Amino acid sequence: MRTAAAALLCWIAWIASTGALDPVGLAAGAAASAAAALALRREGAEAGLVLLHPVRLFWALVYLPVLLAFIVRSNLDVARRVIDPRLPIRPGIAKARTTLRSLPARAALANSVTLTPGTMSVDLVGDVLYVHRIWVPEEDPDGATRRELEPFEGLLRRIFE
Repeated sequence: MRTAAAALLCWIAWIASTGALDPVGLAAGAAASAAAALALRREGAEAGLVLLHPVRLFWALVYLPVLLAFIVRSNLDVARRVIDPRLPIRPGIAKARTTLRSLPARAALANSVTLTPGTMSVDLVGDVLYVHRIWVPEEDPDGATRRELEPFEGLLRRIFE
């Protein structure tokens, strides 16, 4: 039943995004939506319905401006480093252990890091996220990276777990 509900939600999203109301478009959307829901049901398509809970949606709406603020702040930092050659650029990879338990929450964390300029998620192995940074502090690079992830984790936990 949940797979059917996920397929229906995907189909509605298909119609909304394509505007296809002709029989061929509707049939193609239904087929693609059903295939996606069936293929992903073991990987979390059904769990996606849990995200439609109003409290989780509220926290997702809170998360978006927080993420946007980090993106803007990081854009300004990278721009300053490009414009002013005196500012340090010390690229490297740091690791941070995440406290998030679910794979969708960890994936959202990794994607949030990659969306933030100057950083990129390199790998996610278990509960350890490897992050390439434009500037890695000499003292405690892993701790600094871990502290920067904490605001994301708190909100992502409320959304996904």
